[in-house]
Amino acid sequence: MRYVLITALLISAPVFAGEVTGTAFYDGTVPQLKPLDMGADPKCAEHYAGKEEPANEVLVLGEGNTLGNVFVEIAAGLPEGKEYPVPEEPAVLTQSGCKYTPRVFGVRAGQKLRIENPDGTLHNVNAAPVKNTAFNRGMPPNVTDIEVVFDQPEGLFPFRCNVHTWMVAYCAVMSHPYFTVTGSDGTFTIPDLPAGKYTVKATHERLGSQETELDVPESGAAQAEFRFSRPSAK
Repeated sequence: MRYVLITALLISAPVFAGEVTGTAFYDGTVPQLKPLDMGADPKCAEHYAGKEEPANEVLVLGEGNTLGNVFVEIAAGLPEGKEYPVPEEPAVLTQSGCKYTPRVFGVRAGQKLRIENPDGTLHNVNAAPVKNTAFNRGMPPNVTDIEVVFDQPEGLFPFRCNVHTWMVAYCAVMSHPYFTVTGSDGTFTIPDLPAGKYTVKATHERLGSQETELDVPESGAAQAEFRFSRPSAK
């Protein structure tokens, strides 16, 4: 009986893991971005009748110029050859309001991606990966969702709609679950990392990529800060 009790205690003991937390910022003069003009499609414009025009999400800033929509990932340091279970639930990309939401996202290699069209108007989904298979599929009003799968890990690539040229999103395909996207407050957390030295990579759709190396403790957080600015004109 004592042996059984000890075994149960060992099984229920907490597993210690660290995490990476941090913030992304935008440095420099903030450009004046015009709101999106959806007047070309009355069905799209209906979503915003009596409301403010939807913002251009190329640059999403919070207080103190924190920077949203930055894709953050563990780029190096994970055990070589380790496989991580692929989620059974699909990731979701919606075209509601004639906008792709989320703007920036990640899926696991082999995970289903469900693309939704609740708008009652024609969209077409034009995905342009390099390592995975590109596709361009029309979604008329009667096609409310489709599912696709990307098999190969790949950095951010665009989704566009050729019917509504303002629609764009960016997707990364990952071999592991250690990734996230910053909110408008610029913050991010990647939890449940074993202790070790890691390369953390942050990528913005227009402002490029940055990397930093961190030592993650057995418990607690390693801190990272990324500061992006507009590239100099050549």
